[in-house]
Amino acid sequence: MSRTNDEVWIVGATGRVGRGVARRLAARGLTVVPVGRSRERLLAAGLPADAKVVVADSAERIADEIVRARPRVVVNTMGAFAATAPVIARACMPGGHYVDQANDVVAVNGLLALHDEATRAGSTLVTGAGFGVLATEAVVAKLRAGRPTPHRVRTDAAASVSVEAGTLGAALAASIVDVLTSGGRRYENGRLVTAPLGADPQRLTFPDGESATSAGVASGDLVAAHAASGAPFVTATSALVPAAPLVRALLPALGRLLSFPAVRRLVIDRLGRVRTKATPRPREHSWGHAVVEWPDGTRHEGWLRAGDGMDFTADVTATVTEMLSRGAGRPGAWTPAAAFGADLATTAGGTFILH
Repeated sequence: MSRTNDEVWIVGATGRVGRGVARRLAARGLTVVPVGRSRERLLAAGLPADAKVVVADSAERIADEIVRARPRVVVNTMGAFAATAPVIARACMPGGHYVDQANDVVAVNGLLALHDEATRAGSTLVTGAGFGVLATEAVVAKLRAGRPTPHRVRTDAAASVSVEAGTLGAALAASIVDVLTSGGRRYENGRLVTAPLGADPQRLTFPDGESATSAGVASGDLVAAHAASGAPFVTATSALVPAAPLVRALLPALGRLLSFPAVRRLVIDRLGRVRTKATPRPREHSWGHAVVEWPDGTRHEGWLRAGDGMDFTADVTATVTEMLSRGAGRPGAWTPAAAFGADLATTAGGTFILH
């Protein structure tokens, strides 16, 4: 097994989540090494002038640096996870560990497909380490614990996120485009099948009295909820998906247009340059929600309450990364609660409300 050093590399360290993770890990005494395309931008993120940084401008070049230097854990916040995650995760093997915040079906399944390879290599790979995936996966795992396999599961993710002044950024732009091009998915009779993006809209009233509408999406929450429950019928929704009937009707055509590579690149580039102004989060809390039903009609419902969704994501990623750096975790490829249990969500600052 290849020997690793004690460094934690943060790929995409100038972005909001990357900066947040780097700050949290440095405060916990870990050796943090930012990775990005520009040394000047990395240092402008608040690092000491003599801090070690790694400058590389593509997943392949980052992978080359990982193979050479052998960091203990690599955190990938650069986005486009379906493409970047397998390249960077494989470079961590053998012996090194990997964490990302992927939250689409293709990227999450792609990383989980490396399970056997990671197990043989003694590496732990964790995908979906954020509000997306964990906020609903943890609720499903709590409701399923000690009970037989349920028949049906529905999850709803309702992140409340403040907006920073600046540009939208390539990582977030790519994530938005990926959601539109992926369409919808659900599990029917245990099989992953296509569904319209924005299907199954539902108005949710949260335990604090606020409300939002969520609708179907091909998210990593879907994959994690199916694995955590074993239910043959699973639906996952998000409050970030437009739920208005007219907008939902236009989504399939927009998704087909964005599936052309040249159009996709152009839209990501333009969208990533969009200027945003500082805006407070729309609701006090972010909520993960799940309803689990059994064949005999038994039904249980639960919530996970968190603060700002992006801050919770940074907390989850930092918590997982610290645990891996200190030797916790089993070799293989996992979603967060599968790797460390549902109570990871409370360790990262969430609160369960279960019925």
